[in-house]
Amino acid sequence: QALSLARINTTVTLMACSAFFSGAALRICDSLLPRLALDFNRTPGAAGQVIISFSIAYGLMQLVFGPLGDRYGKARLIWISLAGCALAALASALIGRFEVLVWTRVAWGMCAAGVMPLAMAWIGDNVPYENRQATLARFVAGSLTGMMAGQMAGGLFADSSAGWRGAFLSLSLGYAVTGFMLWHWMRSAPAHKAPSGGLDVLGQLRSVVTAPWSRVVLLAVLAEGIFLLGPLSYLPSYLHNRHGLSLSLASALIALYAFGGLLYALTAKKIVEKYGERRMVLAGGMLMGAGFLGLLLSPIAWLAGPLALLTGFGTYLFHNTLQTHATQMVPAFRGTAVALFAFSLFGGQAIGVSIAGYTYDHLGHTLMLLVPALALPMTGWAFARALRLRAAANPGAAE
Repeated sequence: QALSLARINTTVTLMACSAFFSGAALRICDSLLPRLALDFNRTPGAAGQVIISFSIAYGLMQLVFGPLGDRYGKARLIWISLAGCALAALASALIGRFEVLVWTRVAWGMCAAGVMPLAMAWIGDNVPYENRQATLARFVAGSLTGMMAGQMAGGLFADSSAGWRGAFLSLSLGYAVTGFMLWHWMRSAPAHKAPSGGLDVLGQLRSVVTAPWSRVVLLAVLAEGIFLLGPLSYLPSYLHNRHGLSLSLASALIALYAFGGLLYALTAKKIVEKYGERRMVLAGGMLMGAGFLGLLLSPIAWLAGPLALLTGFGTYLFHNTLQTHATQMVPAFRGTAVALFAFSLFGGQAIGVSIAGYTYDHLGHTLMLLVPALALPMTGWAFARALRLRAAANPGAAE
């Protein structure tokens, strides 16, 4: 049963609110790393375990939530996941040992896996492809605003007496309120129609990974996770140590990364119509690389803000195109496909944070910033070339 436009718009708005708190959770620990390192007597690289553990759990649980969403209903699993996030965030705020915090972050990541990817898949189920990139941009605006708020709030909490406990308690409350609102709204939604047959998780996963175009999209987003999200986690610490900025100020400057993505979200419809996907991903890769190179070379601390904005705008030129294709990889198992997309992204982030943390602690910041400055433009060029070859081989393919 097709949903009305009004119901789709309201549901997307509620899911964007859910994405706000998920986005905040993804970035809030970046700014908290120096405070966590101080409170638990760890190096910033070692404190990064709270990000790595979350990312690994988040990525692995995609392999569960995706097929479950296809089977039992994506919206239902989203509000259940929000309730789990509220409990895990509360537990994270109350513990007293770093080793236990790592495990509560594992639980948090497991629950968070059912929010953003399933929301994207729900949009893919209910919005035609020609309107999907603009609708996804509206949804992503919630995530980006959350990332920006999380980055800034992390720095403010890190410099305050509330510390990381206050940050996690705030997120727990946000998850609880948003989950209740979505549950209340979806009670009147049409019942989900499960596909015939049993739940064949391996079969659904195999259907996605054996499709040639799926593998291209998954490899591209894996590279994004490694070379973008990994080093990005250490940028507040980098500015704090190199330029002597307070954590709140360093976090506020890097938070403009999300503002750059929000700027893209507000102009996405016109950008897609005017430039097309190939030029978008090519420009996105170049802008991301330029942002990291500028952060490495600039001797002026405040330039980090404009450079972060530039990087964020370039990221979503690239990433929003990737995630639009993710919703179309295998339409019959869209939840599974988008879940594998998120698995690749956050698996890449876990790898990237591990590499960037080791590099930052032992080899210095130059190599940590130089690698993404070179790798991200190459990734954008490679995916743009793949889009061109696909269009030539299959003129009817969705672009």
